[in-house]
Amino acid sequence: MSQHRARSRLLRRGRVSIENQVYLITSTTHGRRPHFSELGVARAVCRAIGLETSATTLCFVVMPDHFHWLMSLEGGADLSRVIGRVKSISARWAKQSGVIQDRVWQPGFHDRALRRGEDLRSVARYVVANPLRAGLVRSIREYPHWDAIWL
Repeated sequence: MSQHRARSRLLRRGRVSIENQVYLITSTTHGRRPHFSELGVARAVCRAIGLETSATTLCFVVMPDHFHWLMSLEGGADLSRVIGRVKSISARWAKQSGVIQDRVWQPGFHDRALRRGEDLRSVARYVVANPLRAGLVRSIREYPHWDAIWL
């Protein structure tokens, strides 16, 4: 078994899908390629997140080689299936753009279930400030690939 596959299995161990639980999701592109530097490809991820009906989006940011999504599961949805749909739909749209021919996503994802009482707005500010910390922009207003319900 490859080292990558072993780590993916460890990430899934203990993963539980809980209705109304808030999760911080992170998923990266295959080979950490900056696919989402291309406007149309980044917007495909934004659209896929926005169309997902089994989760309530609190905020998200799409970076050049990964995305962060603060969300809560709805209606007994399965976390892995929700993330799988977002990645599958966005990959299909990204490939239709003609910019990407190879794999879009790294297999798997990282999730962190937030504790009750954890300050969601602080976590959201941290997520949305990613482009600032990465030096991509001087103001979050300059970065087009994010959204938050508190606006």
